[in-house]
Amino acid sequence: MQLESTLTCPSCGHQAVETMPTNACVFFYDCKGCGIRLKPLAGDCCVFCSYGSVPCPPVQTNDGCCAPAVQK
Repeated sequence: MQLESTLTCPSCGHQAVETMPTNACVFFYDCKGCGIRLKPLAGDCCVFCSYGSVPCPPVQTNDGCCAPAVQK
C-alpha cells in the first residue's frame, strides 16, 4: 500500500506530496500554491481520490472508500 500521494491543484497546477492517513478521510485540502480549498469531486470520498496520484488507502485495498477496516 502506498501512503504518499501527489495532490495536483486543478486551479493552479501546484503539486504537493502528502501522506495519507489510514484512519480518516481528508475532505478538504488547502492548496499551498494558490490557497483554494479543494474538496472531493462528485462520486469521490476524499481529495486523494479526486486530485491525487494515488487513491486513499481503503480504495487501494478494496475496502470501500474510507470505510472502517475489517479485522482479520
